Amino acid sequence: MKVKQHTIKRQVELSGVGLHTGVVSNMTFVPAPPNHGIKFQRVDLEGRPTVDADCDLVVDVSRGTTLEQNGARVYTVEHVLAALVGLEIDNVLIQLDGPEPPIMDGSSIQFIEVLEDAGLEEQNALRRFFEVQESIQYKDASREVEMVALPTDNYRVT
Repeated sequence: MKVKQHTIKRQVELSGVGLHTGVVSNMTFVPAPPNHGIKFQRVDLEGRPTVDADCDLVVDVSRGTTLEQNGARVYTVEHVLAALVGLEIDNVLIQLDGPEPPIMDGSSIQFIEVLEDAGLEEQNALRRFFEVQESIQYKDASREVEMVALPTDNYRVT
């Protein structure tokens, strides 16, 4: 895993239809400074509010992951976020002129390709990591959900 934070070298754009809203959306990835984080910006709304990509801002997961902050919602963010996490991009502003990123082919590959085309830039700031010190468990029997996090020296998801 990279120790320094990263952003993209240049702005890149994608357009397409949102999976659940059916609304055509233009999405622009904009380089961001160190410690900015990943933020969505609804440029179609008054004041152009931003929404941090933060699990504490999740308001719905019934048909996708929905984030809400500053009076704005962004729907179905998981495919875009998967691409950013996979490429280890820490800082980027994602401008949207609609409520939902385009679904593209249903995977993250087209997001990955456009972000790789933009190029990655190492920044002069260290990444912050969450380190699991002891076993953590979550279980919701009524929804048949169970998650376990175990200490490890590697990044591993199974």
